[in-house]
Amino acid sequence: MTTSTRGAARTPAVLVLEDGRIFRGRAYGAVGETFGEAVFSTGMTGYQETLTDPSYHRQVVVMTAPHVGNTGINDEDMESRKIWVSGYVVRDPARVPSSWRSRRTLDEELDAQGVVGISGIDTRALTRHLRERGAMRVGIFSGDAVREDSALLARVQEAPQMKGANLAAEVATTEPYVVPAIGEKKFTVAAVDLGIKGMTPHRMAERGIEVHVLPATATVEDVYAVDPDGVFFSNGPGDPATADHPVSVMQGVLERGTPLFGICFGNQILGRALGFGTFKLKYGHRGINQPVQDRTTGKVEVTAHNHGFAVDAPLDRVSETPFGRAEVSHVCLNDNVVEGLQLLDRPAFSVQYHPEAAAGPHDAAYLFDRFVSLMEGQRA
Repeated sequence: MTTSTRGAARTPAVLVLEDGRIFRGRAYGAVGETFGEAVFSTGMTGYQETLTDPSYHRQVVVMTAPHVGNTGINDEDMESRKIWVSGYVVRDPARVPSSWRSRRTLDEELDAQGVVGISGIDTRALTRHLRERGAMRVGIFSGDAVREDSALLARVQEAPQMKGANLAAEVATTEPYVVPAIGEKKFTVAAVDLGIKGMTPHRMAERGIEVHVLPATATVEDVYAVDPDGVFFSNGPGDPATADHPVSVMQGVLERGTPLFGICFGNQILGRALGFGTFKLKYGHRGINQPVQDRTTGKVEVTAHNHGFAVDAPLDRVSETPFGRAEVSHVCLNDNVVEGLQLLDRPAFSVQYHPEAAAGPHDAAYLFDRFVSLMEGQRA
């Protein structure tokens, strides 16, 4: 439920966590109420890409950077058709955006899309609380939605949890579409949309790939109807333990030996397709400054993340799977979480982070070239 933000900056707002912790501030964006999973993002920039990333569906994002909205909102950096976050939490909103590309302010955009937010709270204290207690359900209330604290807490505790949530079909395209290759067409890729960001097919198009983006409900027959040289599984929201259909489709691709690349949710789908389990992280990885090591080269990359679940695969050995040998190819240097998988006997690999570099960094762009190399090798 939302209403207009006229005078929102002066409207009191309340943030209520499911464990009873309460923060009081001012409304930011739309006025009303919203619920979701409280998570924090450590990026100091790129908030527009974060807001429009479908992977953030049903999450209330807390920005750890204190000043947010400095560059306003432009019409070029949207990663999808809308803002997907359920709510937005900032400490000090920019009073005036400063960018020649800006078309409107961040709070105006939040208001226009009905996104309820809160500002003026101690986001450092909130982030520390989530680091200690873990990601949890949260509600933001402002205007007429504000009630007694006990009543608000009860509303939050009634909200659905992220664990067990099947969300990919809620954010994916309902109709197939094509992103043409830029310049000479070299390959055709079938991309299963589980919550794909716009920059991902663009990065492939830059490499001469014609990308056929398919709904999350696509079957193996739908995938091969486009006669693909490679198959891609995208990022997306929700619990990978619920994604039985994409897992089945990926297993069909692996059986045929078609070059395969997955990112984020696609990495978790590959993990499940190979027989590994998945689990929910305490507070996840979110932001554009996460250190990851590519174990195949020893190189350390600064990478963009947004995941609350991870693959449970052994780091210390090669594993036998129904599709041959597999190993962990990338690992997070902060906590040793699996950040990539690769098959040694079939042309398939995945990473848990976002190499499309929207918004930045560009360290992992080589992964799209690695996908191209797999398709070149298969064609040869």
